[in-house]
Amino acid sequence: MTTATDAGRLRDALGLLKDREQVAERLLESSAKHSFDPDRELDWDAPFEEGMWFWPPELVSLYGTPLWKRMSEEQRMDLARREAASLASLGVWFEIILIQLLVRHIYDKPMDSSHVRYALTEIEDECRHSKMFTRFISRAGVRPYPVSRFHHNLARFLKTVSTTPGSFTATLLGEEVLDWMQRLTFPDERVQPLVRGITRIHVVEEARHVRYAREELRRQMVSCPRWEAELTRISSGQAARVMSISFVNPQVYTDVGLDRREAVAQVRASGHRREVMQTGARRLTEFLDEIGVLRGAGRRLWRSSGLLA
Repeated sequence: MTTATDAGRLRDALGLLKDREQVAERLLESSAKHSFDPDRELDWDAPFEEGMWFWPPELVSLYGTPLWKRMSEEQRMDLARREAASLASLGVWFEIILIQLLVRHIYDKPMDSSHVRYALTEIEDECRHSKMFTRFISRAGVRPYPVSRFHHNLARFLKTVSTTPGSFTATLLGEEVLDWMQRLTFPDERVQPLVRGITRIHVVEEARHVRYAREELRRQMVSCPRWEAELTRISSGQAARVMSISFVNPQVYTDVGLDRREAVAQVRASGHRREVMQTGARRLTEFLDEIGVLRGAGRRLWRSSGLLA
């Protein structure tokens, strides 16, 4: 990674950074063409299809474990439904944090810039996504599965003290692992049509959000002071640990009649689950490694999260 410039443009290990305003203008054009209103786009009143999954079974946390093999098909499908609701709950929690981080990011930026206008557009997207997820939870007939009180308050602290590069690293962490799972979900004909519709909308719109966050994080990492880059490495590693623990609320196991401690232990010991999470994070971790985020103590924290091999 280097802070060298080329005719006033920043460069990092991936090459020259694109002009911030040009990136934002392209994203605004894409938003105008490919944005969705889930309330109108999806058929919320259609009955669920008998025998269809709410989440691909291979992505359910217990898949392939001894406990999974002992479960009835009905229990497996119920667990998939509850894990889908748990992920939707996690999504709402995370997107509320993201909205706050985006507002902080643009607070001191020129209000007439395309960069700010796109951030406001993304906030609109995230509001629709959060409403879509909460509506799905209700439609699925389950209660929300919030993160633990400890992680809820830890995130309150982290989002308050987060640096700008730390904010965009956390943004990508929250978006890219779930995005990988959703790209497998929306074309899967075993999955309920409503779930496929939700994931399709989210994948299309999140692709813009990932582009915006990646471009800005690259810019921040080559221009921020050394202390801020180091803090970003450590805070992102801690955020990875929180995300990996919070990905599925263990209450889902109790709600389908399983022993929570046994289920959590088997998920932690599952080679399949570890591979799923690391594969889902690989595109992100490779990018973060290239731009200098995965170094030192931060890299060790990422390894301990289970998201980095």
